Amino acid sequence: MAYGYTQYQVELGTLMALTSANPASPPTDPYFAQILPACIDYAEQRIYRELDIQSTTTDATIYTTPGSPLVTIPNNPVCYVVESMSVVTVGGNPPPITAQTNLSPVDKNFLTATFPPAFWSTAQGMPQYYYVQDQNIAYVGPTPDQVYGLYIIYTYRPTPLSATNPYTILTNFWPDLFLACSMVFMSGYMKNFGAQSDDPRMAASWEAQYQALLKGALEEESRKKNLGIVYTPMRAAAFSGKPTQAQ
Repeated sequence: MAYGYTQYQVELGTLMALTSANPASPPTDPYFAQILPACIDYAEQRIYRELDIQSTTTDATIYTTPGSPLVTIPNNPVCYVVESMSVVTVGGNPPPITAQTNLSPVDKNFLTATFPPAFWSTAQGMPQYYYVQDQNIAYVGPTPDQVYGLYIIYTYRPTPLSATNPYTILTNFWPDLFLACSMVFMSGYMKNFGAQSDDPRMAASWEAQYQALLKGALEEESRKKNLGIVYTPMRAAAFSGKPTQAQ
């Protein structure tokens, strides 16, 4: 089930065997409250990196400067990965329908070898390639001969779970995965890396439990992106007509 910030603390405290005057309230342990932000950050950053959630992408339009190959990447929200870039305006107007508008991602060596800095002022035109230097700057080539509007799709990090942001995409859609990942961190905090292994009927550790849940979440995200069987939203089992067995 989906849960908010308060219920997340209750569930986490229960798994950590922390007591509370009210079972429906978060643990009152001051050390729990102190370590909780680090736990949330660990779980969120890890899941966002490993799951590559489709809903953590956004878009924006950025503009080139004539005579300069540098373009500024949006920082609200901060860009983590540029997924695509394309030309949407040429001097304020739509590009010709016959123009190649999708820019191809390349590495720095290709861009500097094909469009050397010495020719930035002379060999100009509509950008065809881009290279991302960091979260703030990208280079395009050829060097723009006028103002171009570039439509960019990129990955960002959602606002973290907190008292002022009580629900996130992780607590709404992957609460089990988020809780398991949180317990990986908290097991280290408690200096107890294999609590579940005491019971042979359970997973060997919270890490193993997290990996098992991640497997299903990864398949689901792939289906969302039409990266399932033969590039469709279908599962392999559904395509073959054979049922799957939980791993």
